[in-house]
Amino acid sequence: MTAGDGQDGSGTGPRTLRRIEGGQGGRSGTGGPGDGEGPGTDDSGGPGTDDGGGPGTGARIHLVRFAPAKLNLTLAVLGRREDGYHSLHSVMVPLALGDALTVTVPHAARHDTLRISGIALGVDPDNLVLRAVAATRAAVEESWPGAPVRPPWLAARLVKRIPVAAGLGGGSSDAAAAIEAALAAWHTTMPFADRARLAASLGSDVSFFLARANALITGRGEFVEPLPEISGEPPAILLVTPQLPVATPDVFAAYAAGARPGDPARARRISEHLAGDLRGGMTSSRLLDLAADLAAANDLLPAATTVEPGLVDFMHSLERHLGRPVCQSGSGPTQWILYPTLADARKAGRSVRIALSDGSLPSVGIGEPFVAATAIMPPHLPPSDVQPAIAGRTYGPRTVHNEET
Repeated sequence: MTAGDGQDGSGTGPRTLRRIEGGQGGRSGTGGPGDGEGPGTDDSGGPGTDDGGGPGTGARIHLVRFAPAKLNLTLAVLGRREDGYHSLHSVMVPLALGDALTVTVPHAARHDTLRISGIALGVDPDNLVLRAVAATRAAVEESWPGAPVRPPWLAARLVKRIPVAAGLGGGSSDAAAAIEAALAAWHTTMPFADRARLAASLGSDVSFFLARANALITGRGEFVEPLPEISGEPPAILLVTPQLPVATPDVFAAYAAGARPGDPARARRISEHLAGDLRGGMTSSRLLDLAADLAAANDLLPAATTVEPGLVDFMHSLERHLGRPVCQSGSGPTQWILYPTLADARKAGRSVRIALSDGSLPSVGIGEPFVAATAIMPPHLPPSDVQPAIAGRTYGPRTVHNEET
């Protein structure tokens, strides 16, 4: 797979806004993620800053990247590889629900910093952002425009909207966004093949998020074949994530120990047919017709319910309540349900919240599940074009340069 380098050096070609402000070099005032948010936590272990310094510090660069969630429409496990990973066959799609990563270049910084706000669902987010920044710096430090000086330290701020440890790829998406933001902040580029290798070194799902498109994922996740968009109104998705973090290694361990589907080839057949349908032109209505098949197209479902048996009753209760097939994304525990429109998904979400509140829908885990209506993100639209319709606030990718006059 090949892709051209974007105009801001990120490789994905997001829209770029250049804004010049005089005076103290304060915030850009664009309403991006992090504006008006709480202080969050500084995972670097030292004092961090999200604005690159105080008044009078001069020119600064603020970059915002949208980090979408992903959904496994299918997930077939083909067997264990020699390196210990499992080979997969999975059709994945990006969602309009996502995190927002803001990166600045602070003055007189001594290390990279990360501050986090937003939802956490009981666990601390994996620190993949700082790992991605460090790995990107190591990859370009000899070739970036400022060499032989090392690329400067970065201050990152992450607004979490994707549930953690939920099978939605939030940490991996944040890592991909950090790679793009770091390259743009340092005014440098990296060939797509090198970025893909870097992404794969950080995690199995990171490569998918570089493509920003529907895709067939094979290997352990490092092979990404972009697939055409779904025609018609983007299918809507209701996400229901119990506050019950399920560790992916535990699920694969249960799978290896024998917690597998009765028909070991079914998920692969469905996944191959779905990939073929997408290559040939898939409509939203056709995908809705396949909902029952997709509910049976996750080889990790038996393993996930072995690790967390409470998921079985929860899924069955949710299916009875909604009257629609309930599917699981990745290793779980997120359950998802297809709807023809966003309005339908939102209505169903309200129904689920009411049922959880009055006890007619039994919950699992600690606290009420995360419930959100979203949609499959059309690849040809930048996230800022679809995000307002989903969450009421724009988290589109952009670059903002603040310069003294």
